Amino acid sequence: MKKILFLALICCLSVTSVAQDSLRIKLDSLLRDPLFETTQVGMMVFDLDADTVLYAYQARQLMRPASTMKLVTAITALDRLGGAYEYQTRFYYTGSIADSVLTGNLYCVGGFDPTLTQDDVAVIAESIRQAGITKIRGTIIADKQMKEVLDYGEGWCWDDDNPMLIPLSIGRKDIFLATLRKELERQGVDVAETKLGGNGVMPNGARHLSTYRHSIDVVLKQMMKDSDNFYAESMFYQTAASTGHRPAKASDARQLTKQFIKRLGLGGNPYKIADGSGLSLYNYVSAELLVYMLRYAHNKEEIIGHLLPALPIAGVDGTLKKRMTEGCAYGNVVAKTGTVTGISSLAGYLTAGDGRQLCFAIINQGVMRSKDGRDFQDRVCEALCEY
Repeated sequence: MKKILFLALICCLSVTSVAQDSLRIKLDSLLRDPLFETTQVGMMVFDLDADTVLYAYQARQLMRPASTMKLVTAITALDRLGGAYEYQTRFYYTGSIADSVLTGNLYCVGGFDPTLTQDDVAVIAESIRQAGITKIRGTIIADKQMKEVLDYGEGWCWDDDNPMLIPLSIGRKDIFLATLRKELERQGVDVAETKLGGNGVMPNGARHLSTYRHSIDVVLKQMMKDSDNFYAESMFYQTAASTGHRPAKASDARQLTKQFIKRLGLGGNPYKIADGSGLSLYNYVSAELLVYMLRYAHNKEEIIGHLLPALPIAGVDGTLKKRMTEGCAYGNVVAKTGTVTGISSLAGYLTAGDGRQLCFAIINQGVMRSKDGRDFQDRVCEALCEY
């Protein structure tokens, strides 16, 4: 009996070894493409079931990640803040409320919630009215002290159409106060004697009126599915704000990210963390780092349960909707894309043909046509799904 079990084990190992050799041969052949005579690539494939590296090629080369940087931001934030974290926009007042009249100032404290819309402001106005306020004699003031006064991220190109990093906005525009005043008026609150005071700081002793919340999942979905840079930077600053510093600084988020990388066992590598979205020219990470981030997330149910539903699905939605629309990669590959000038990247999860769970990261650098990088990545994913 023992001999039979031993022979079965040898047979199983032999089949696995043959499959791995076949995969290596396939991936090696893809790397012989003429594309790599003039461009670079860093790649790693990790077997999550066996907890081992399945394939690596220049996996430690430092490269610009483009929007796969959002994986670093999201996983760091989920680890630091937790999946139950909520974005908060808070409202306070000074003075007094008597006979439904607020005689004093209304402070709108921004929490860098990127999801705020006109409809949200309508709900906020309703909450203020339901607090018993039908008239405001004073000033509506925006407190934007949640983050440092920087409109753009470090290393962003001046001639790109970048979102301004405003911690209290609607549709990325600095129109929150005017919109709130208009909505209060529409709902019957007398604002004839109400001024808009611009930016200020909520004083100590101000009384809490209401708080408007959005879950981190709402932000994650837009950030990852549509690769929204504004949403990614808001998450970067949520991580920064967890230090308790006010205003929070991008340098706080960078430091926390580096501490997290150190916990992964990669702290000795000279990575450069500049922003949360991947827009910066100064970000430099590796395929290895992205894979170890994905591995960590996979092993933490409280992280993967929030991350996985937010990632684009090949041929189905998000930035992968028009990619891998057929074959075994279709509906299987769940990954974050990345594209900036000269860079195309892809990193995420898939199920191999034999049922094992894999994660992978591919960074193509020096590609003048993003399509070349995407086509290569799609071929790699197809090979992995067939494995």
